[in-house]
Amino acid sequence: MPRLLIVEDEKDLQEILSYNFRQAGFEVSVAGKGAQGLALARQSRPDLVLLDLMLPDLSGLEICRTLKREAATASIPVVMLTARGEEIDRVVGLELGADDYVVKPFSVRELILRVQAVLRRAPASGEQAPSAGSAKKFGVLRIEVEAHRVFVEEREVELTALEFKLLETLFDRKNRVQSRNQLLDDVWGIEAAITTRTVDTHVKRLREKLGPAGEYIETVRGVGYRFAEAPPEAGR
Repeated sequence: MPRLLIVEDEKDLQEILSYNFRQAGFEVSVAGKGAQGLALARQSRPDLVLLDLMLPDLSGLEICRTLKREAATASIPVVMLTARGEEIDRVVGLELGADDYVVKPFSVRELILRVQAVLRRAPASGEQAPSAGSAKKFGVLRIEVEAHRVFVEEREVELTALEFKLLETLFDRKNRVQSRNQLLDDVWGIEAAITTRTVDTHVKRLREKLGPAGEYIETVRGVGYRFAEAPPEAGR
């Protein structure tokens, strides 16, 4: 039973979401304020945080930033929930590491599907990281698939579940151009009201995190992205 933390200050919406997610098979805990939600996330390590952007004390963006900055909570997927639909809000939330962004008003059924899609990309809660038996190597990059870990020049890089899925998808399709729409279908997993700008935002953030390995992800102008056929040093 996946454990969901809902951080939402609207009482009616709390009850609606709690009821529907429990009906869908989730174990649900609720926080009405940002500080309370942050404390619960640190304490209980839920499988996913459903986070309202506008809260009475801390903003959802600040909570997301804090969760993604702390090693103990960095891998917890975050789905932002807000009445603010401006593109800048979506981009900022995604750049901070949010895995999805849902604008009110929304369909509860669609929200549940999107949360389930994010969870399918995430490693199961409590799983012990195995050894690097299924590691994929490419130049200075190493992806330990079963352990859900990524290393660049032997230094571990902290990626969100969505960033890991995006990297693995591109890696497995080396030298094949992936359009933004194809990546939305294959990485995000469902049809949703998100734009191709979402893909660009995540690729930019992924490249930054990968440092010298970021150059392996090539931009194909007017089409999408492609993982290099071989590391630069291998092509000499």
